[in-house]
Amino acid sequence: MRLRRFPVLLVCTALALALLCSCAAPEAENGQSSPLKIQSRMENTFATQFSVDYCEGGFKLISLSDGTRFLVVPEGASVPGGIDGDIVPLYQPVKNIYLAATASMCLFDALDRLDAIRLSGTKAEGWYVENARRAMLDGRILYAGKYSEPDYELLLSEGCPLAIESLMIGHASKVKEKLESLGIPVFTDLSSLEPHPLGRTEWIRLYGAILNEEERADEVFSRQIEYLSSSLGAAPTGKTAAFFYISTSGGAVVRKSGDYVSRMIELAGGKYVFDDIGDPDVRTSTVNLDMESFFMAAKDADYIIYNSSIGGELTSMAQLIEKNELFSRFRAVKQGNVWCTGKNMYQQTTELGMMIDSFHKIFTGEADGLDELPYLYRLR
Repeated sequence: MRLRRFPVLLVCTALALALLCSCAAPEAENGQSSPLKIQSRMENTFATQFSVDYCEGGFKLISLSDGTRFLVVPEGASVPGGIDGDIVPLYQPVKNIYLAATASMCLFDALDRLDAIRLSGTKAEGWYVENARRAMLDGRILYAGKYSEPDYELLLSEGCPLAIESLMIGHASKVKEKLESLGIPVFTDLSSLEPHPLGRTEWIRLYGAILNEEERADEVFSRQIEYLSSSLGAAPTGKTAAFFYISTSGGAVVRKSGDYVSRMIELAGGKYVFDDIGDPDVRTSTVNLDMESFFMAAKDADYIIYNSSIGGELTSMAQLIEKNELFSRFRAVKQGNVWCTGKNMYQQTTELGMMIDSFHKIFTGEADGLDELPYLYRLR
């Protein structure tokens, strides 16, 4: 797969121009001018699944790619009369949120706004975002049931104004209908649909708009662009890599071509060994392979990266070989070029630029004398 690169100057300029794009006022459903007078639009750098329009009076109109729209209403203000009926109002300050989308917690944490989250769809022991885990242990965030079985009574008793769900809510349509019937709007985090890895990180700017934390959100996002820029300015290394874990049935589970993890490998200057695997029209991000097929494709890879986030943490090369003797014949195993992800990788959407930089250090040889990098560690 050909490595796609973005000019560093273009990336930085796009971020600097955020909020400067002027837009015309939308028309209401009856064809008349909408009461929402748009003054500017957030200029997204990578994200394609949301837009934020800034309107007169401090209102913010959020539009998601699934067709849902939300109006952030300033504290003390009322919803303008005559707005489209499908627009869901979110009254500031937005708090007591039920968060069932695990990839979003780190974004609130990076904004230092965990105080906006009161209810979690994940138990304390399931969080690798330390501040979230501690908040649950302290009782500042309560477990309110997983996305498919929320505690409706608890949500109502806590005055929950919003449920932030992942795409998994699509498999629990009755839950979504029940929440909405109780007056709890459902906001689906679509960040996993972003084609560029940092498009996922850029969702911090959307949550920043909801919480009036735009400046802080831009600071966090800019840091990840800086990490990415260091990789974009370098030439491709020609190094190949496989990213996988071994399932309980003994097969290899790999990321499909074009998935955000394979994109991170490419942006870091590497080449993902599975350059044409998986159906691009199917949302699943992984492909199951028998070990013989995996061996033939990955045995000569310069690096193999084991996904401990799902496959369970390994502490030694011997443990990897115990999973299948074929690993002893892999080039990367023989040369000591096996790395593992930390368990917290999938809950750290805010630092995907840093993860790309870690991959880059591996592929360029900068990490040859190291045993650990942010979100990665070497097997010995």
